[in-house]
Amino acid sequence: MALQISGAVEPALLELPWSIQLEDWPADRLAALPRGISRHVVRFVRYEGKVLAVKETIAPIAHREFFMLRELGRLGAPCVVPFAVVDGRTDANGEELPAALITEHLQFSLPYRALFSRALREETLGRLIDALTVLLVRLHLLGFYWGDVSLSNALFRRDAESFSAYLVDAETGDMHHDLTPGQRAYDIDLARTNIIGELFDLQAGDELDETVDPLTIGDRIQSRYDELWDALTQTETFDTNIRLHVADRVRALNELGFDVAEIDMTETADGNALTIRPKVVDAGHHARRLWRLTGLDVQENQARRMLNDLDEYRATSAEDEDEVIAAHAWLAAVFEPTVRAVPREFRRKLEPAQIFHEVLDHRWFLSEEQRRDVPMHEAVASYVKTVLPNRPDEAAVLGQEIEDLELLAHHEPATDTDAISAWTIQNFKNLD
Repeated sequence: MALQISGAVEPALLELPWSIQLEDWPADRLAALPRGISRHVVRFVRYEGKVLAVKETIAPIAHREFFMLRELGRLGAPCVVPFAVVDGRTDANGEELPAALITEHLQFSLPYRALFSRALREETLGRLIDALTVLLVRLHLLGFYWGDVSLSNALFRRDAESFSAYLVDAETGDMHHDLTPGQRAYDIDLARTNIIGELFDLQAGDELDETVDPLTIGDRIQSRYDELWDALTQTETFDTNIRLHVADRVRALNELGFDVAEIDMTETADGNALTIRPKVVDAGHHARRLWRLTGLDVQENQARRMLNDLDEYRATSAEDEDEVIAAHAWLAAVFEPTVRAVPREFRRKLEPAQIFHEVLDHRWFLSEEQRRDVPMHEAVASYVKTVLPNRPDEAAVLGQEIEDLELLAHHEPATDTDAISAWTIQNFKNLD
């Protein structure tokens, strides 16, 4: 059987060493990004200026997972983007090699084990569980049965003070019109079992804070799932203040990060009450609003924080302007200068929205410490000088092994930070 590539029409893919087992690929082809635990051999590959994830598996599973990820992406699910499937591989002796599923690397994402340089604390672990829970609920609302829910089968991106989770392994998944309660319960029970097992593994390797109880954390996904699922799907009946209750329900769903596309209201038999149920919901209320106003495509919690800053800017600087006009003024006068003020060598540390969020946090702490309203340009200069140089590079970490992440996180920057501070202030436009 000849080599076959389906999916991406990229002739340059033929230049990759498909006749060699993936675990033996030459180092000059690989990007040493942190990898999660997988039952398959997985490598990150430099390709045409970007990074691809290549996973060896059997051909039918590779093709099935490719189309499953494509369908999930079409439905708007948070997941990696499928790129191609390579089949018909043979080595120099003509022996058959596994097929390969290729996906695009999710920039600024990391497996959960690589997010921390020391013991995993309960507070941070709880935020990961919450992110995984939101992902699971979103997938279930779409009718996707995962079949192998775990921390290892997701990637995480920082989202302000929280995390966002993305499905990275759909090998065991299946699409349905609607999931039965039994299918959802099995997915949740499997998630709990897998998470507890992963935490016991961390505990055995002395990578888990000694105060963390794996069983308690495992139970968290069940309680958080039930809470979120009920908020999104439960039916309520009211006989007074109908309009107020509808508004409260929509606001509560927005606070959970979901939009209500339609409310299905049915009059009860006695004619005195309405039954309210959100008919179509989707995640990303704040992210979608920010995108409509500014064109910035960011995570949900980052968007919430940026919208707060935008609203504050409008109230103090552009209160008479239309919201859209004020948003573009904020983009030009606040957000873009803040991002440009970061020296080029540090721009791969974090994505721009996360940098902006952390600058806002840093400004607040400086203002509290100095008991004055610290101008934005001072906050950016201080952040670039004292905080950002010590952050690990979440865009790529190219050339770093997983075990080097701790050293990277505590590496003393070679750049003169006083020079950086001066450069930042000089290149920061007048915001205040």
